[in-house]
Amino acid sequence: MTFFDSGIWVGLMTLIGEVTFFLILGMVLAAIALAIIATASITRGKSYLPRILIPGMVFLEGLVKAFCKLLGLDDKDLITFFITLRNTMNTKAFSDTPVEQRAVFLPQCLRSAQCPAHLTPEGLKCRNCGRCTVGENTAWLEGLGYRVFIVPGSTFIKRMVKKYRPQAIIGVGCLMEVKDGIDMCDRIGLTAIGVVNLKDGCVETIADWTGVRDAALLGVEASSGPVDFHGSAE
Repeated sequence: MTFFDSGIWVGLMTLIGEVTFFLILGMVLAAIALAIIATASITRGKSYLPRILIPGMVFLEGLVKAFCKLLGLDDKDLITFFITLRNTMNTKAFSDTPVEQRAVFLPQCLRSAQCPAHLTPEGLKCRNCGRCTVGENTAWLEGLGYRVFIVPGSTFIKRMVKKYRPQAIIGVGCLMEVKDGIDMCDRIGLTAIGVVNLKDGCVETIADWTGVRDAALLGVEASSGPVDFHGSAE
């Protein structure tokens, strides 16, 4: 009798099979529970068990999405909820971070189609030409002490984070860009606040400048002056 025919081997394989089965069953049950909690939180406008939801949704994202769809939620609802949840949980840490250790990343799609700015190794350098609201809001943010970058993609963000080492960032963009940015920040240990654009697209998108302003003022005693946020109302 060989080892593979022995009772020890059979018992070991049986144990592994049982452990695998219960592990998969546990993951499915956990995903169902998370989907129910997420659905209830979204429909009632209140976050239930956020400290359980976030890690659970990160590790079981695919399963949670599948069950949320069965419960009537679409991906957009779930991702929006995820961003709101993460923003809420990151608010205190962001507020406690000095402004000089914060940065803002804006997507280049916010600029006017006639934007005269040129791409540099550190992103677009706004010339505040008045063709869009990026210039005035960038000036306002910089007046608070923020380092502001207008970037064409995640590669620039990673490069600037590596170079300047901010401890907290405000990321602006479309829904998936913001979600992916928050995930990236979580992996590298940065505190992030995400602000989703009011209008998506490839050119002349519209930022939620009021949301950007509110995020920027977290932990800040007073603003450096008024700014026109008419771009958020379009």
